[in-house]
Amino acid sequence: MKDSGAVKIELLTEDHRARTSEKRHAPRTPRDAASLILMDRSTAVPRALLGKRGKAHAFMPDLYVFPGGRRDPGDNRTPLAQPLRNEVAEKLMQRTKSRFLPFAARGLAVAAAREMQEEAHLSLTPPDCGDGLCPDVSHFRYLARAITPPGQSRRYDTRFFACFCDELGLDPAAIRDSDELHDLTWLPIDAHDTHPLPRITRVILTDLAQALEEDPSLPFGRTVPFYYFRNGRFVRELI
Repeated sequence: MKDSGAVKIELLTEDHRARTSEKRHAPRTPRDAASLILMDRSTAVPRALLGKRGKAHAFMPDLYVFPGGRRDPGDNRTPLAQPLRNEVAEKLMQRTKSRFLPFAARGLAVAAAREMQEEAHLSLTPPDCGDGLCPDVSHFRYLARAITPPGQSRRYDTRFFACFCDELGLDPAAIRDSDELHDLTWLPIDAHDTHPLPRITRVILTDLAQALEEDPSLPFGRTVPFYYFRNGRFVRELI
C-alpha cells in the first residue's frame, strides 16, 4: 500500500540536498535504531518531548530531536515488565530482512525505553521491578519508520514509537537534561517553527497530529508511514 505524500517528499528531498551539497560520506549500512515520542496530553494541544543535540555531535548537531538511539546487542536480552502489544510486534516485523527476528523487534522497544532513561532521566521501569532496566513497553504504538539517506555521517533505520505520560504514570516535570540532550522541551505537536528541528522530525510530528485528530487514543494497529531514499528521492510508503 503506497501514498505519494508529494509535499512531504519534496520537503525531505530539499533537506537532503541541502545537507549533502558540501560533503558526502562513503556508503554506510543503516543501523537499527529507535526513538520514543513521549506525549503529555494534559494540555489542549498534546506536547511531545524533544531535546537539543550538542554542537559536537556528528549527526544532527544543534537540532531538537526525540530521545532515541541505536539498538545495542544487550537490548535484545533485557527483560520486560510488560511486552509490546501483539499488533505492534507484528507490524515491526513487516518490511524486514529474514535475519530480523522477533527478539530484534523487542530490542528496538527496549532501546527506545533505555534511551529515554539515559537522555531524559525518565524511567519506564515500574517501581516493583527493582533498580535495573525492565521497561513496560505495552503502551508503545509504532508510529513511523525512517531510514537516513545515503551520504550522511551516520545512517539509521529508525522506528519511532509513541505513548502518553499518563499511561505510564510519568510526571512531565521530572525530565532532566543529560550529556546527550539538553534544553529538554515539551513542544506542542503543532508548533514546528519555534525550535530548529530536522525535516524528518517535522514530518513525523505532522503525521502524529493527523493521527491524533483522527483518533485521540492513537490506536495500536494503525498504518505506519515508512520513509526511505530511492533513486534520488524520498519515498513515503505505508506498512
